[in-house]
Amino acid sequence: MNLSDLTGHSNFFLIAGPCVVENFEITYETAVTVKSVCEKLDIPFVFKSSYRKANRSSISSFTGIGDEAALEILAKIKKDLNVPICTDIHAPEEAAFAAQVADIVQIPAFLCRQTDLLVAAAKTGKIVNIKKGQFLSPEAMKFAAQKVVDAGNRNVMLTERGTTFGYTDLVIDFRGIPTMRQLGYPVVLDVTHSLQQPNQTSGVTGGLPQMIEAMAKAGVAVGADGLFMETHPNPTVAKSDGANMLRLDLLESLLEKLVRVREAVMV
Repeated sequence: MNLSDLTGHSNFFLIAGPCVVENFEITYETAVTVKSVCEKLDIPFVFKSSYRKANRSSISSFTGIGDEAALEILAKIKKDLNVPICTDIHAPEEAAFAAQVADIVQIPAFLCRQTDLLVAAAKTGKIVNIKKGQFLSPEAMKFAAQKVVDAGNRNVMLTERGTTFGYTDLVIDFRGIPTMRQLGYPVVLDVTHSLQQPNQTSGVTGGLPQMIEAMAKAGVAVGADGLFMETHPNPTVAKSDGANMLRLDLLESLLEKLVRVREAVMV
């Protein structure tokens, strides 16, 4: 898979799925539904779910069902549905393991300055999606991207996912999308993670899912090449990021609106 498979299209592309692989049924159901919607609306689709979550608020938070078991589920989705896969890695030694299945190796925002991790991701030869750290300016992402390029891989995407605002909130500076595009890389807006409210005293991250539509429309309007949205059949029982995920049955109507926004701004 090359970047042109996603960017060489009149529409934005979509990276979507449940935050983490919880079990086969939920993961597969979500993939089937999102693929069907995207085919109907002619939106290039990448299925995303983390085989493990390393960055959690509490030591008791759910991290996964086991790396091999989760990756097997992602492999089956890739084979059965013929969709590309995106998943996170957290340490250099995970890169080759995840790349057995992943078409896009994703670098979490908190880890976007980790040189060894970026180089390991680059060496897989897969597309590397680097999420902008909540603590970094858009301009500073050129250094993270350059590490991947210097390691021999030009298949780089950058993802905006909000900037820390105070202790328990994030804001999206939409200037960052055209700014990062000027660096020469496709830019994705991570709509749902940008609406997190982290560091709550309860030990569980909060969120503002009622703002998903507004933020997604704005991202498309300012020229995002792709959108990233975590979605789940029932976010209220999701084991990770339930507070900010989009309910799966709301996805189609939202994407229909976003396609119209894209058509309008491309005139």
